[in-house]
Amino acid sequence: MSIEDESPQAKGGKARAEKMTADERKEVAQFAANKRWQRIKTNLPSTQLEGVLKINDTELEVAVLSNGKRIISQSSVFKALGRPSRGVRATLDGEIILPAFMDAANLIPYINQEVMGVIKRERYLDNSGSELEGYDASILPLVCDAYLKARQDGALKANQMDTAQKAEILVRSLAKVGIIALVDEATGYQEIRPKDALQAYLDKIISKELSAWAKKFPDEFYENIYKLKNWPWAGMSKNRFSVVAHYTRDLVYERLGDAILQELEKKTPKQMNGQRKNKMHQWLTDDVGNPMLSQHLHSLIMVQRLAIANGYGWNRFIKMVDQVMPRKGGTFELELNDTSLD
Repeated sequence: MSIEDESPQAKGGKARAEKMTADERKEVAQFAANKRWQRIKTNLPSTQLEGVLKINDTELEVAVLSNGKRIISQSSVFKALGRPSRGVRATLDGEIILPAFMDAANLIPYINQEVMGVIKRERYLDNSGSELEGYDASILPLVCDAYLKARQDGALKANQMDTAQKAEILVRSLAKVGIIALVDEATGYQEIRPKDALQAYLDKIISKELSAWAKKFPDEFYENIYKLKNWPWAGMSKNRFSVVAHYTRDLVYERLGDAILQELEKKTPKQMNGQRKNKMHQWLTDDVGNPMLSQHLHSLIMVQRLAIANGYGWNRFIKMVDQVMPRKGGTFELELNDTSLD
């Protein structure tokens, strides 16, 4: 636009700006920015009700907004999934499309339209008028489902498996609480039930679900295998060498008890991708199987420590185990890429 085409208002504005000092222009710009922000802020929904949802030992901040949306805070989604909170990375044409807990390349194929519908961050005002960001609460089970589908297809990396375990516990627990809430609503019991009744029920379910995922194999068991083989140990967050699954089978399941390995293999058959859907030890009973496994691992670790303390290597260690914990029955061949035995 040429100077001749400018409106009188525009010309007047330029003239005033030219007469202003730098501080005055800065003050005017700040005033204009504040007015724009106030217009945006006025249009944001506000918190109507807020609370804390406890899942195991994690407290999730939730809210119901003035527009009726149920919100879970941004940080709470990371907490629920056990993921480290970090900035947003994935973008498209400058527009943020994926939060950090779903932007890994191997997870993108599992993001369907339903997930995309709730994946955008919601801005809202808390009771003090401060702006916060969160997600539609339905994102939690949807993201969990994406992780579980990826795990089923064998698409997850080692450092994502813990998140998948948390996702399974969340999905199963929330589904059970959901049916209870629906029954309460249908019968009118929701009007008279104790305020924390559903929370107490969720706590009970989570405890039961967690027991199914309780860590049966101490980290030391694997670390000692690496020491005896003289391999560098990078911790449990790194993928273990596939041959370690063979050692786990030999040292644990083949020596645990007669026919136990065969029965566990029947309970947990391999899928098309060669992996097992469940860990073998999840089929062990609380009254007999788990105590037997715990005692066996304790004894194994004692032998490992003794071998390491004496400077023995792997072959000497295996001979020691053969003497005190011989295999039950015959030995079996194992595909060395099977990492589902622990």
